[in-house]
Amino acid sequence: MAEQETQTGARRQIKTGTVTSAKGDKTIRVLISSMVKHPTYGKYLRQRTKLAAHDPLNDAKVGDVVDIGPCRRMSKTKSWRLLRIVRRGDSPMVADVKEE
Repeated sequence: MAEQETQTGARRQIKTGTVTSAKGDKTIRVLISSMVKHPTYGKYLRQRTKLAAHDPLNDAKVGDVVDIGPCRRMSKTKSWRLLRIVRRGDSPMVADVKEE
């Protein structure tokens, strides 16, 4: 059904962000940063949003850049799902484990 909506021209909302936490089972926290222009003063402001996303295979790790898309609500805070991992990130916590 989602494929039909994209073929007819309906706009899908895909967000790109960095994984900040992967502690939960099948859940990741994604930080999305954006720049918004102030309507009166014209100054650009940084905005950050943390979203919980469903990761069924527990593939994403801390520091990865990922694409997420909307889905049905799975819990109080989780209504996004992991679409793909854009780039693997090197987390300092992972690097410490490899050195030891």
